[in-house]
This record gives sequence, structure tokens and C-alpha cells, in this order.
Amino acid sequence: MKRTVSTLRLSSRREFIAQALGSAAGLAAMGSLIPRDLRGAAAADPPAPQVRLGFTTYQWGQDWDVPALIANLQRVGIFGVELRTSQKYAHGVEVATGAGQRREVRKRFADSPIRLVGIASGERLDWPEPEKLEAAIQSIQQHIRLSRDVGASGVRVFPNQWHPNVPRETTMAQIARALDRIGLFAAEHGQEVRLEAHGPAGQLQTLRTIMDQVTSPAVRLMLNSDARDTQDPGFEANFNRVKSLLARALHLHNLKDSRFPYQLQLDLLRRNRWDGWALLELSDRVTDRIAGLIEQREIWDAMMAKSA
Repeated sequence: MKRTVSTLRLSSRREFIAQALGSAAGLAAMGSLIPRDLRGAAAADPPAPQVRLGFTTYQWGQDWDVPALIANLQRVGIFGVELRTSQKYAHGVEVATGAGQRREVRKRFADSPIRLVGIASGERLDWPEPEKLEAAIQSIQQHIRLSRDVGASGVRVFPNQWHPNVPRETTMAQIARALDRIGLFAAEHGQEVRLEAHGPAGQLQTLRTIMDQVTSPAVRLMLNSDARDTQDPGFEANFNRVKSLLARALHLHNLKDSRFPYQLQLDLLRRNRWDGWALLELSDRVTDRIAGLIEQREIWDAMMAKSA
């Protein structure tokens, strides 16, 4: 039975990719992940898979509007960004953003070397209350429309908590059902749903169990570079549990933090020919964020050189 489910998922994912590549929406979504200088040759000669360094606005970018984001990321040599919503960020890209402003944001990024990689919602799918779960699903669907409209390719969502008197198996099954519903909607809009390894319900082994119940090929897992992923049986074994399910984006934190094996993660991603964006999600207090980002990018460059 398990083999049959895996075969069906593989087939459906192939069908999803084929449909996405055959549609204008799908081409736009895929194109947003390809550097501008490679897009002209993509149809005849697809670029080799690569891991690219990006940025998420989380805390270090919370007070940068779109022009400042583009200018600052160009300055530090980082060329992809994920926009966090729902916390009054200066970039102003929210589900309430009107059609005209969405077109302007899309144009600003399209006219720059900075790729808009995704939208990071704060919505979670663990709510035991049906009305709260439904509100989260509706909000995620609005984020999917937003992501499509501004030229991004996917939306981050959370698993996220366990609840007293609710069996964990029940919560996992609920999350899977919600993801299938959201994934169907996302596929219709040429978008990827990125289930992040976040919260108590976000351990990689748990996420693998959830994904074994998900049939939508638009739903993928988003790594979060969490030290708990190094626990027994070790990071490589935990990575291998989910490597076939990875989204086209993941989160990094401070690359100087020795508690997480960033070099090993990069090596494994490249060994598995992962093609996506590794997004810096930084919260450390620093006096100069530009200098801090340059330092992070230099560490990344050295890791890439060592990996090669």
C-alpha cells in the first residue's frame, strides 16, 4: 500500500510540473527562480541546478521598503528576497495591497536584478478549532494570489503546534488535509506551498509523516536550518528523509552559528542537485546590517567554494 501511494505521488508531481511548464502562469512562476541573464537560453539549454543565496525580510529587512530592499541587496551582492507579511513591514506587500500597487511591486523587481522568491505568511494549520483552521486556509489562499500577482513563486506556511487532548496523529492528518486543499488552489495559480520545518510539529520526521498523507504535488517542504535536525540519527539521515520533497526555497540563520552544520547542508543540497534559494533569516542585533549581510555573503561564498 505504501509503495502504491508513493507511486501515485510521483506520477502526480510529474503531471503537475508538466502542466505548470505548459501554462503561462507556470512559466512565470518557474521563471522567477531563474536569473535574468539565463532566461533567454532556458528553453534550449536549461541552466545547471544551483544553490543561490537570498534574504528574507523577517527582522533585518523589516524597515526597508521595496526600493531600499532592492538597493541594499544589490549593494551586498544578494539577489533574491522573500517578503514576510502581516507584521506591518515597510515593504507594504500584504494581502490588502491593491491591484495597482501589486503591479508596481512586480515591475520594480522585474526591472531589477533582484528576484522576488516568495511570500512568507505566518499562518499555521494546527488549529483544533475548525473556524480558526478555516480562517488560516482562507488567508493562505489570499497569500497565494498575492504571490502570483507580485511575481513570486510560492508561499511559506507553518505546521505548527501540538495541542493538549488532541492526538498527534489527528493533528498531522488535519495538517495534511489542509495542505491538499491549499495545494490544489496553489497549483491553479502556478504557485508552490512551502511547509516550513517550524514549531514543535515541524521536526523533519514529523513532516515526512505529514507529507506521506499529502497528494498535492504543489506542496513541498521548506528546511529551516534548525539545530534539532542534527539530533539522532544525525543531520544527513534526517535530511535524507525529506530530500525528495524539498521546496525551491529554504531558510538559513546566522552562518557563524556552529550549532548547525551549514557546510554539510550545502554539500548535501548540491550533491542532490537541488535548485533553489537559501534565504538568510536573521535576527541577531548588529549595529550595521549592511556590513552584517556582506559578512554573511562572504561566509556563504567561502562555503560554496569549499563545496565545489
